[in-house]
Amino acid sequence: MRGRSALLTVEEMGRADRLAADYGHPGFELMRNAGAAIADAVRRRWSPRPVLVLAGPGNNGGDGFIAAERLQAAGWPVRVALLGSREALAGDAAEAAKTWPGPVEPLGPAALRDAGLVIDALFGAGLKRPVSGAAREVLEAVENLPLVAVDLPSGIAGDSGVVLGHAPCAALTVTFFRKKPGHLLLPGRLHCGEVAVADIGIPAAVLDEIVPTAAENGPELWTLPVPGPQSHKYTRGHAVIWGGAETTGAARLAARGAMRAGAGLVTVSAPDEAWPVYAVSLPGALVVRRSGPEDFRRLLEDERKNAVLVGPGAGLGPETADAVEAACARAGGVVLDADALTAMAGRLPWGRGDAGLLTPHDGEFARLFPFDGDRLARARAAAAASGWTVLLKGADTVIAAPDGRAAISANAPPWLATAGSGDVLAGMALGLMVQGMPAFEAGAAATWLHGEAAAAFGPGLIAEDLPDMLPAVLRRMHAT
Repeated sequence: MRGRSALLTVEEMGRADRLAADYGHPGFELMRNAGAAIADAVRRRWSPRPVLVLAGPGNNGGDGFIAAERLQAAGWPVRVALLGSREALAGDAAEAAKTWPGPVEPLGPAALRDAGLVIDALFGAGLKRPVSGAAREVLEAVENLPLVAVDLPSGIAGDSGVVLGHAPCAALTVTFFRKKPGHLLLPGRLHCGEVAVADIGIPAAVLDEIVPTAAENGPELWTLPVPGPQSHKYTRGHAVIWGGAETTGAARLAARGAMRAGAGLVTVSAPDEAWPVYAVSLPGALVVRRSGPEDFRRLLEDERKNAVLVGPGAGLGPETADAVEAACARAGGVVLDADALTAMAGRLPWGRGDAGLLTPHDGEFARLFPFDGDRLARARAAAAASGWTVLLKGADTVIAAPDGRAAISANAPPWLATAGSGDVLAGMALGLMVQGMPAFEAGAAATWLHGEAAAAFGPGLIAEDLPDMLPAVLRRMHAT
């Protein structure tokens, strides 16, 4: 996770700044470049207007002073309001303040008079306590003005996206070198507006020393399986899905997701009473009758059936738990979703590693695991404790592997908030795992493709639309 998609914690970003000095790029040079990047971003997006820079007492404020000087030099009317005194500034921030030739006003709502645009350079990503006092007063008063945030909107925690007291909503956030988790995790992402990542001179080679373990989910993190000239249905994998007796639509949606994701064969294990429903509606799948649990166990004896999904529409009875145990008793991939997660609360078989994927939403997660905190921290803790890859679903889905790797997805449109979309996602992940993708990569790829398919359809989306949108997304990817 060392490409452009890498996400840096606040501590890792601090290390990147310090390591840059070893490559001949001292801190004040980085600050000058950051301030120039902010000014350039403002000039590209807005016409000249009165600008107020809210400067904090640390390096974030130093970036603001440089931006103020650059905009004033370009002919923009600029004022600076400082939290604290100019004399109290230290280090690079003090040097940056010397570049500003104008007066410095005290921070407060009165400073917003006549402002047509505000640059929030009060606090960076490393804020650890709630915003209060004059800083909160001015941030609460700024809501009706276009705001450009430096690094992150003040009040957003960089590692979690949590709002500390109060945070404004920015039209644009200019951050540096790499994004942080707080740019993607909710609610932080909602406060950032457009996020621009500026190159300020930190060499990419510093990532080799930092070794970040989190990234923004996207094709940089995984490679989709592509069939070759000699491929056939068995080389592309044979997936098995446990079908429920009553809520049959869930497993059928999952089956279509698996097929569209590239599985060579999909077999649905259907109870006798529901077998006609599955057989009629899934002409591209094999539908096998199931009279009892032993029929499912016998079905899995075929080693060519190399990945299993249990959960969508399965029900909460003892048969579901038995199906999970049967799936986990053999080699090969296992995806557990929906009812399977609830049925196995407190007795989940541990330690599937690269072959196991759990896909809970927040409620299911709470039934499975005791962990609190932000979504990234909870998913990572659950993956480490359970030995499964955990795909914690939501508008900011987190995929976490037992080895500490994590991906945060930010491409899910609100149209995905519809019944059955999670069943399709579980099926897509199964369809990728059955082709040989490890659980983390399959979960991340399925989540991203799921979001792209939903975005391509747009308003009016229902779950049945998602599998049919997937081929266009895949064609676009394979063409690039």
